[in-house]
This record gives sequence, C-alpha cells and structure tokens, in this order.
Amino acid sequence: MDFKYKAITEKIIGAAMKVHSTHGNGFQEVIYQRALVLQMQADNISFIREYNMPVLYLEQQIGERRVDFFVEDKICVEIKAIINLESVHFAQSRNYLEAFNMEIGLLINFGAISLQFKRLTNPKHNPSIIHHPQNPTYLPKS
Repeated sequence: MDFKYKAITEKIIGAAMKVHSTHGNGFQEVIYQRALVLQMQADNISFIREYNMPVLYLEQQIGERRVDFFVEDKICVEIKAIINLESVHFAQSRNYLEAFNMEIGLLINFGAISLQFKRLTNPKHNPSIIHHPQNPTYLPKS
C-alpha cells in the first residue's frame, strides 16, 4: 500500500526500532523519548520534541496539548512505554490528530517485548488550517 508520508513514517519507525533493539522494554517513557531524539538526529529527521499544539473547536483555540514529537511539520508522534497498547491509547492518539487538525500520526509503544506501532489517519483533517512551529528542537542542515 502507498500511504501518505510513507517515507517519513518509515524513517520514524526505523528510528524507533533502532532504539528498541538497543534498550528493549522496561524503561520509563522519558528514556525512550530521549533516545529517540538522538536517533532521529542521527537519521537526519527534523522534529520538535514536546510541541504544544492548539486544541481548536469551531476554529477557536480552547486549549493546548503537548505531542511527544511533531515530525517534519506533518506527523504527530505519540510514544508510550507500557506492556500493551489498549483502545484508550488509540482513542487518545486519534483525538490528538483531530484536536490538532493533523492528517497523519504514529502511536509507538516501547514497553512491549517487540516494538508496537500504529499509523493513524484523521478523516476530519482540514488542509486549510496549517500549524507553523515556532521553536524547532532539531532541524537538520539543508
């Protein structure tokens, strides 16, 4: 299948696999988040870590939520470090996509014996609303 932003999501998943193959499961989420920062930098993936994004309702900002990674101005990445992903985690990630008006997201779990990941799409995405990051954590040199 040919998914939108397939090349970027594959690079992110590949970086997560490298982290998981090195550390396995059993660490706190923040450890995987820090390792993923280093791996995505090494893989020349541009991202913002812990990016506050507006939550909109009727095109009005009603709050903010923080996404673990906002990658290449296109992909929301939420990470977990739990034994197994459950429906509530998928619902949370889908809600983030809708609230942030993002088209594509990844939910990645480092806590399982094998890395778990799921590519999510937002059928309610409105392409006329664009997020512009202010302070990127890592933007590779052109």
